Amino acid sequence: MERTVLSRQIIDTCLEMTRLGLNQGTAGNVSVRFQNGMLITPTGIPYEKLTTDQIVFIDEQGHHEEGKLPSSEWRFHLSAYHTRPDVNAVVHNHAVYCTAVSILNRPIPAIHYMIAAAGGNTIPCAPYATFGTKALSEFVCVALKNRKACLLQHHGLIACEVNLEKALWLAHEVEVLAQLYLTTLAIQDPVPILSDEEIAIVLEKFKTYGLRIEE
Repeated sequence: MERTVLSRQIIDTCLEMTRLGLNQGTAGNVSVRFQNGMLITPTGIPYEKLTTDQIVFIDEQGHHEEGKLPSSEWRFHLSAYHTRPDVNAVVHNHAVYCTAVSILNRPIPAIHYMIAAAGGNTIPCAPYATFGTKALSEFVCVALKNRKACLLQHHGLIACEVNLEKALWLAHEVEVLAQLYLTTLAIQDPVPILSDEEIAIVLEKFKTYGLRIEE
């Protein structure tokens, strides 16, 4: 797919992320795999003012094109692509419920079968590190090794998938799971969870389940 089309899709994803209430202001960032690297949102520009020529290309070594400043979080986007060769899009946001769970420094457990959409029986929480640092990208590598989504302690959420629509869909699903988890935590802690055996059944069924996108 050509660069301009992908850049437009990145902007549309950012706007939809805000519309869904998953992000605030200029927080969060979105990228897609492109050629020998990725295209990613720039730093500090409100989504509604973004134009396709402001989207930044970064190669797989982390070098960005001259005259543009990529999101400060570009390192963990690149790490996600290196860790997960099966994904082509990464969405990061500061969704309220996911961020609240991350502040508690807890994974989201198997409170609902939709947990399997991220590839396992939990949504892990990567340890805290300053935003934009190599340390944070290394924590993300570990958290995403066997998952398509993870929380970032005291920070927010990352979701990755085969394309932007699915990555945003997954981010929204994880935010709903976080809201369910916090709601039930207010009543009972620990919250009852599904067994590993039940999640294994759902993981198998999810091979043919999920957001369907017409090509």
